[in-house]
Amino acid sequence: MTNEDHPDLEPARQMTEYEWTATIESLCNSKAEEFRMIGYEHVSGNDVWQCVNDKYVKTGQPAMHQVVNDILSLKVVKFMNFMTLSAYKGTHF
Repeated sequence: MTNEDHPDLEPARQMTEYEWTATIESLCNSKAEEFRMIGYEHVSGNDVWQCVNDKYVKTGQPAMHQVVNDILSLKVVKFMNFMTLSAYKGTHF
């Protein structure tokens, strides 16, 4: 699909670093709130980001849609496994 096909569409623009950070922070806070609602009271948005970001250490930061998907599809089991391993390693607390 091109703008020639749809002249009413504006060209896509890149997000600024501030916009990207604000979007990711909002999503992480939302996921943390979801976890708190089901009983995991001490989860923060930063904890969620540390868990999601851990998988990017070796591969680098993926596209925005992949990061959003990884945050929104994060399950409690995966999060708690990450927190447990971090506690054993002494890297998170």
